Order: sequence, then C-alpha cells, then structure tokens
Amino acid sequence: MKGLALTDGTARPRFFYGYVIAALCFLIQAVFWGSYRSFGLFFNPLVSEFGWTREEVAGAASVGFLIVGLMNLPSGAAVDRYGPRITLVAGGFCFGLGYLLMSGVQGLWQVYAFYAIMAVGMSVSDVVSLSTIARWFVKKRGTVTGLAKIGTGIGMLSMPLVTGYLIENQGWRSAYLFLGAFAMVTLIVMAQFMRRDPAAMRMQPYGGDARSPVVPGTEEGTSFHQALRLRPFWTLFFMYVLIVTCAEMVMVHTVPHAVDMGISPTAAAGILSSLGAGSIAARVIVGILLDRVGSRRALMLCFVPLITALVWLRFADSLLMLYGFAVLYGLSHGSFFTLQAPVVAQLFGTRAHGAIFGVIMAGGGVGGAIGPVLAGRAYDTLGSYQVPYFAIVGMALAALLLISSLSRTPYEQESQQGVVRG
Repeated sequence: MKGLALTDGTARPRFFYGYVIAALCFLIQAVFWGSYRSFGLFFNPLVSEFGWTREEVAGAASVGFLIVGLMNLPSGAAVDRYGPRITLVAGGFCFGLGYLLMSGVQGLWQVYAFYAIMAVGMSVSDVVSLSTIARWFVKKRGTVTGLAKIGTGIGMLSMPLVTGYLIENQGWRSAYLFLGAFAMVTLIVMAQFMRRDPAAMRMQPYGGDARSPVVPGTEEGTSFHQALRLRPFWTLFFMYVLIVTCAEMVMVHTVPHAVDMGISPTAAAGILSSLGAGSIAARVIVGILLDRVGSRRALMLCFVPLITALVWLRFADSLLMLYGFAVLYGLSHGSFFTLQAPVVAQLFGTRAHGAIFGVIMAGGGVGGAIGPVLAGRAYDTLGSYQVPYFAIVGMALAALLLISSLSRTPYEQESQQGVVRG
C-alpha cells in the first residue's frame, strides 16, 4: 500500500486510515444532503396548517441556500485552522438544532430563523468532507472524491423516502424531530473519527512520497492570501459562479416548465430523478477521468454534456425529451460538483484548501440563490422560460471560455519541477 511510511523507519501500518476517512465522508454527504433536500416534502404541510403562501415558505429555502453559500468561507477556514472534527461537531449541532426547532414552529419568522441556523450547519458539509479527502489522497484523489460524492445521491434517494413516510404516518412535526435528532447524533459521532491530515497519524497521504518526512502541521501549497492575488483563482471562481447559477435555475424551474407543457406533476418529478441518476454515474466517471487526464481536460470535457443538454432543453417539447435532457444534464451536474475540491488541490495544494474551496463555493452559493429568482421574475414578466433558457446557454458558453483561459499556477509549476515547498 503506497504512502504509509513512518518517520522513524518502522514498519508501515497494514491499514491505511484514509479508507476510514473516505467512508466517513461518504456518510457525511448522505446525511447532510439527504436531510437538506427533504425540504420540499414539508411544503404542503406547512402551507395547509398555517395558510402561508408557497412563495413565503420557499423564501426560507432561498435564504437558507444563500447562507450556506456565504458561510462556506468561514467554514473552510475553520477546517484549515481547527480541523474537520471540531468543525463538523459545530456544523452537525447547528444543522440538527435547526430541524429540532422546526418541530415546534408557530410563526413564519421562526421558519426563516430556524432554517438560517440549519444553513449555518449545512455550510460545513462539503468543505469538511472534500477538503479532508484532498489532504489524505494524492493519487486517486478524483476517484475517491467521486465515490464520496455518491453519498449525496444516495442520501437524496433514501432520506426523502423515510421523511415522507414519517410525515404521512406520524406528522410533519415528528418528521422534523427525527431529522434533527438523527442528523445531530450521527454527524457528531462521525466527527470523532475524522482526522485533518495523515501527518497527524504519522502517515503519508495515499500516493505521497514515502521518502519525505512526516511533520504534522506542514503542508504544500499556496496560502489563502497568495491565491487571492492569482488570476487562475478568479478564473475558477467566476466559472463556478456561472455553473452553479445555471444549476439552480435548472433544478428549480425545470419541473414547473414541464407542468406548463401539460405534463402531470408526478411525471414531471421523474425528471429530477433522471437527473439524479445521471449525476450519480457522473461522480465516479469524472473522478477517474480527473486522475487520468488532469483538471483542465476533465473540466473541459464536462462542458460537452452541459451545453448539449441546455441547447436540447430549448427544443424539448415532450416528456421523453425532457427525460433525455435530465440524464445529459445530470452527467454534467455531478461532474462539476465532484471536480471542485480535487481541482482546487491540484491548482493550489492543500495548505489553505478549505479557505480557497470555501470562497469558490460561496460565490456559487450567491449565484445559486439569485439565479432562480431572476428566472422566476423573467417568467412572471414574459410568460415563458425562453429568455432564462437563452441566458443559461450563454452563461455555460461564458464559463467554457473562462476555463479555456485557465493558466498554470505557481504551485503546479513547482510540483512538476519537484521542488514544492510547504
């Protein structure tokens, strides 16, 4: 097994703890995203019991998504400074607390306040798991990240089923209690087994140089402040702002668009299921692809299904065509979100990975919160989605131009010369 040498020359451990880290990150993704994407199941119960409008309830989700995005920066910095264990304990507590409080909600302002608490916790989900994987794996980093991100899809498939059963048989308040308690307990327990990097356990990362000394607290890469002064950072940042804006517009408005076409709500919901299936497949494929062809080529290849799908959507006029769009789009959706953390590690190293990754995710969060609102306003004004759909094709092309101009970073250049310094 590669990369397990100890500094004192003793025998290598037979078991690489990075495999435990990978499994934990899979489960962390499943718990966070499975619970988070169950929000829609509470729509009708809240509207029916309190008489609120859908816009009022949906506003809580929009505010929550914005908070998740903005909080990615401090959450990523916390992973760099305090490690994943402490950060996940804090995040898991806030995430579970938000849902527990929702079980006793009596007013609309409470919905917004409690979902804001939940969103603060949710902001640690990706930075904790994906930044930690980036530190534990040099070789196979993309593959392991892809496998961990499958947890997102598994959680989104399983948790809503459990939540729906509880709402139907025990009531929505009991469902919130279950989600809150389950998430808080499981995330805090899993946090106790997380380790920031292999050096803390006197190991090398998988694929690391066994001849290098294992010194806890020293890592290779660009500092956070140095990264902010580099053009490749901002190129990657704005590319992901555009990609996430497109993604959230598609996720929010595709089903309403299908219903406008006369497709039943049940059949239209299957579009999202098809998208999820394509996304799960893509997470493994693109991880392997990254390890073989590098970050730039992998990102460029992601635009093939993305632009094809978005152009297809402009002409889709039947349920079958929309299902085809969903599968194609799912391939790009899963790919882009799987590549984020490994690409940051390849371009900037792991020294400030959490903070750099957090800023990029924060930018995407702002775009993802604003995009669906603007698309909805365009529909209300113009009576169709034609303009928003033209816009997302344009944004995808702009993102492609950005990534095609991505230059090499100093860390990459030094890595290739074999003179990287921590």
